[in-house]
Amino acid sequence: MKFKGYLMTFSFLWVEGMAIFPFVFSKTKSPGKVLIHHEMIHLRQQLELGLLPFYIWYFIEYLIRLLQYRKHHQAYLNISFEREAYANERDFEYLENRKFWGFLKYL
Repeated sequence: MKFKGYLMTFSFLWVEGMAIFPFVFSKTKSPGKVLIHHEMIHLRQQLELGLLPFYIWYFIEYLIRLLQYRKHHQAYLNISFEREAYANERDFEYLENRKFWGFLKYL
């Protein structure tokens, strides 16, 4: 697995990792392979949708899931983008075989 992007470290980050194309932000200087791969899946999603549409969709889906589950963490885990990333974060060949707009199967 080769990381194609820019890794930046911010110790004050409120999450372990975050992707905003073309950057992956990490809380630690040496994030694990699984975290990097998870964020690379998000980078692919952002490339397919475009950055602004991705975050608009992400936010709207989060609000829908929040109404559905009534808890932040459950809402976050059930966003289609997160479901795809978590389901495939340990499959390091996933991005090579992933179908275009693969997150749709996780809606």
